[in-house]
Order: sequence, then structure tokens, then C-alpha cells
Amino acid sequence: QVQLVESGGGSVQAGGSLRLSCAVFGITYSTYSTRRMGWFRQVPGEEREGVATIDSAGMTTYTDSVKGRFTISKDNTKPTLYLQMNSLKPEDTAMYYCAADPTFRVGYALSRVGFDYWGQGTQVTVSS
Repeated sequence: QVQLVESGGGSVQAGGSLRLSCAVFGITYSTYSTRRMGWFRQVPGEEREGVATIDSAGMTTYTDSVKGRFTISKDNTKPTLYLQMNSLKPEDTAMYYCAADPTFRVGYALSRVGFDYWGQGTQVTVSS
């Protein structure tokens, strides 16, 4: 059973930084290293949107609003996904979710296709 556990959320002022982590359980490192993973976010009453993904070939995709500010990466030694968030803005306030695709998949950008496993979310609040 694959489980994803996010951490690192919190409250910061605009311009600040946070690093989200997503620990992946129930999967070997060799499998994790070649699986597509992503970060999504959601505010109440709105659709969950893709923030950043990294596919099985290591290609990263970002939604336009976070390009140049956020960086998605995989830990090279353990099954953990990160989202480094810099220059945070109030509009980045949301619940952030980690997602994992159990299938080797290249491309698909920010699509939710294939993301069968989700974490419980971690709240990010940015004040002006």
C-alpha cells in the first residue's frame, strides 16, 4: 500500500520561502526514482490545480504562475519529493497535495491522469 505524507506547510509573509516534503512509503527507491510525481493545490470552492510535476524521464512542468519561483525535485537517496517555494505571494495560499503515479509515464505535463496516490495535504498560508 503506497502512502504519501506531506510536511513543511505553514504561515509566512509575502516574499518568504517554504519547502514542502512528501515522504513516500510502500515503494522501493528504485521504483520511486522512475515514477511520475507532482504537487497540486486547492483552495475551498475551487478545482484542484497542478502546480508542478516531474515525469519518469525527469522532465519538470510548472504552472505559469509559479515559474521561476517554485522548484520540484526528488531526493536522490530516499523516496521523498520536494517543492521549494520562494518569493511566495498571497495567491499561493492553498492546501498543497503530493501525488504519485504508479506507472512509468513520460509527458502528461500537469494532467491528473495517472496520479492514483495522494497525500492528506499540507496548508500553506501567505499573508500580505
